Amino acid sequence: MPFLENISDFFAKVLSLSFAWYDVLDILLVAFVIYQGIKLIRETRAFQLVKGLLLLALIYAVVYIIGMQASSYLFQVVFKNIFIILVIIFQQEIRKIIEHLGKNRVSGLANLLKGADALQIETEQDAIIEIAKAVQRMSDSKIGSLIVMERETPLGDVSRTGTPVDAVVTHELLGNMFFPNSPLHDGAAIIRDSRLVCAGCVLPLTHSEELSSDLGTRHRAAVGLSEVSDAVVVVTSEETGTISIAEGGRLLRDLTESSLREYLLNAMIESNAQDQEGESAIRKFFKRLKGSKK
Repeated sequence: MPFLENISDFFAKVLSLSFAWYDVLDILLVAFVIYQGIKLIRETRAFQLVKGLLLLALIYAVVYIIGMQASSYLFQVVFKNIFIILVIIFQQEIRKIIEHLGKNRVSGLANLLKGADALQIETEQDAIIEIAKAVQRMSDSKIGSLIVMERETPLGDVSRTGTPVDAVVTHELLGNMFFPNSPLHDGAAIIRDSRLVCAGCVLPLTHSEELSSDLGTRHRAAVGLSEVSDAVVVVTSEETGTISIAEGGRLLRDLTESSLREYLLNAMIESNAQDQEGESAIRKFFKRLKGSKK
């Protein structure tokens, strides 16, 4: 059969090839890229799309072996344009990969060279304590809230949908902002560099079917933003008072004030502390180098 003969010819050509050291490096690089791609989409909706494409490829193989001409032609047209199709389908995942590379390589190197400001870390700690306190009070009173902690991914498009505030984060301010019937209680508050930059912002809703049907618009908006950015989003349920956190497309529920505070401290400040340790090591190295020259 033509299909089996093609497979046989392929393996015969592979066995006849001669490999150099850079060929091995090339294979390892491709394997690493594929592994990272699978790791990135493993727990997202894109993984379901990959399984669908693999199923289409299997159907195409069966159709080709049987010799169904019309169906084979249709699949050939699809797979000839597979690269464009993949770019369209996985545009969000490709964007995440590029942002992830830029964040880890460029921003990480810049932070390592200039170090983390101890005063900024202290300010962030104070803001997180105020946020945890405000969220707990709103939880006790069953007041709905949506607080976004911006990280490396800029949220300028989201902040432009709200009202500028630019104020120091306090639990009193957050409580008044989300109090029922207040002008800004219905949207999200954006925290950037330990300051409340805007409120009443509109967030993108998730299309995930894995979320529980009892979750409302606030939780779906929180998960939706966490799917397209690295932000940490804190949600308080208006119906139950439950405190939740959305990060990376996942929703962590039933938090307390202390567990929320600990989570935010680890998520927002731990990387800065690591940068500061790296900066201190670099300073010590250059001091020793300068001392040895003297």
